[in-house]
Amino acid sequence: MQNVIQRELLINATAERIYNAIAKPEQLVKWFPDSVTGDYRQGSHAQFKFGENHKSNVFVEAASPNHYFAYRWVPGGNNFTDDVLTVPHTLVEFRITELAPGRCKVSLTETGFANLPPEIAANSFSENSGGWDFMLGRLQQYFMAEAK
Repeated sequence: MQNVIQRELLINATAERIYNAIAKPEQLVKWFPDSVTGDYRQGSHAQFKFGENHKSNVFVEAASPNHYFAYRWVPGGNNFTDDVLTVPHTLVEFRITELAPGRCKVSLTETGFANLPPEIAANSFSENSGGWDFMLGRLQQYFMAEAK
């Protein structure tokens, strides 16, 4: 069972702007979930909503402004609305590295698939692998549209 998804992309924006797009709900909804409810900050629980029928609770693990943001969630757990920390889950980490003024590398890592129940592990890995390609493309488009 594969355990880690890793992606990297380059974005022409400051680390602060990229961090805000990941860590501030009002910006996150412009490229990732349709809505965020709850307390989306370190040590707190929030809920992402995708479309009409998919909800996913998250626990914000860490937040280091302009550098790092991480949360835990249950992939493949359609409408998982309980406490993420009480069941097997994955950790999603965003790292932002400034390469030059106004240009950054964003690294995404999602780990923990091998700890998921066997009946959802492989499918969750496959779905999230493709899902991150799509969503990170949307993040890049968000900044490209902003630059115009």
